[in-house]
Amino acid sequence: MTAGSAMDGHAKAQQLQGLQHYLCGSVAAFTNIVLTFPLHKAQFRQQLFGIRVCEAVRQLRGDGLKVLYRGLLPPLLQKSCTAALMFGLYEDLSRMLPRTFPVQARSDSADLMLCSLAAVLAGSAEAILTPFERVQTLLQDSRHHGHFRNTPHAFRVLLQEHGPRELYRGLVPILLRNGPSNALFFGLRDPIKHHLPQAKSNVGHLINDFICGGVLGAGLGIIFYPLNVVKSQAQAQVGGEFRSSWSILVMIVREREGKVIRLFRGVHLNYHRSILSWGIINATYELLLKVL
Repeated sequence: MTAGSAMDGHAKAQQLQGLQHYLCGSVAAFTNIVLTFPLHKAQFRQQLFGIRVCEAVRQLRGDGLKVLYRGLLPPLLQKSCTAALMFGLYEDLSRMLPRTFPVQARSDSADLMLCSLAAVLAGSAEAILTPFERVQTLLQDSRHHGHFRNTPHAFRVLLQEHGPRELYRGLVPILLRNGPSNALFFGLRDPIKHHLPQAKSNVGHLINDFICGGVLGAGLGIIFYPLNVVKSQAQAQVGGEFRSSWSILVMIVREREGKVIRLFRGVHLNYHRSILSWGIINATYELLLKVL
């Protein structure tokens, strides 16, 4: 082997290492969406209509198996890309940001703030993919089944009839959700894992990663659930005025007879789905990191 080919091989290895967090995050999210999409769809109906889980399931059964996976492509694309950005950008930024500060000037609290900033920036960058979440909402809402045939058709109609801005309805609650939830996820992931029983096998590590991701996903899902309700309501609208997140929240509370607790309709299903979803994502992500 020549020196040149050895250097090329080393460069390619470094390039792959730099991309592995993006790749692992993307594959982990892809796996999760395929497995849990029906649960997400039932939860979405609860968020949108304020109904109980049995009624949401009844609606899905009434729609039929043919449309059960209607709207799968947008979250498949969106979640795969956002998870790639979430894990990949966080790793890149958490390495880059500390380099801007002298080691002597940093403390543990400063390092924690820099990692939190990296997580918030990564979460905010994910919001560029809001159009996928927007189209997913429309395809899952039975009121729009006659208006949008599939993902490409929905994008085409929204762009032709309403313009690019229409694709970004619900952007504010997404930004308010993504940044803080990312900071909490990455900030609490290692401490939670350290409090779990020490794993002595690959299966044990996989179980611990699943539990860690599931606990965090479920907890953060509850904390930020009202923002998801506001986001769903905003994105279910086609055309017309762009209302503020606060005005949408007030409208929802009024429609639900002023009972704030009803903002959390669907939170039980979301809790169980999040345990499964983020357990799968975190465990798959860590497993792939070890393999690559």
